[in-house]
Amino acid sequence: MRRIADLLVGRTGRFISIGGVPAYAVAARGIALVPEGRGLFPSLSVEENLLIGGQLKRPGPWTLARIYELFPALRERRLFSSTALSGGQQQMVAIGRALMSNPKLLLCDEISLGLAPIVVRDIYARLPAILGEGVSVVLVEQDIVQALKAAHRVYCLQEGRVALSGAAKELTREQIAAAYFGV
Repeated sequence: MRRIADLLVGRTGRFISIGGVPAYAVAARGIALVPEGRGLFPSLSVEENLLIGGQLKRPGPWTLARIYELFPALRERRLFSSTALSGGQQQMVAIGRALMSNPKLLLCDEISLGLAPIVVRDIYARLPAILGEGVSVVLVEQDIVQALKAAHRVYCLQEGRVALSGAAKELTREQIAAAYFGV
């Protein structure tokens, strides 16, 4: 959690809001987003979508070759339109595009939404490799089982307030459901 805090703390040592900050300035701080719904550019190929993520040219381990290592199916389809891919492959492009910016913090919003369970497991199987490169991940997720397997720490928000927090290994699905639904 400390590395995340470092990204959001200004020179005064206080947390700063990034609301209203231009997207390029947020990205320059090392924050990347994998948006709900993927947000791919439909007129561009898979490779063009990935290359857009690297426009800042931040130094780091994530290159086109590394993305293709992480998601081999994308190499085979690199010249295809992003709309010609399955939902899972589109999600891989969205994650790859965010990683191409070599972020310190990767924000993932509902990465399992609308995907088959086998595809969800496949995508979650890649998270250790991402974390292994020193990237912190904040995951907003509806799939509690996958989220608990991937997370070190869990925060359940209800109406903008933390309703439950703790180490992922110590929380149960029932506790999370109760915190989320307020029962």
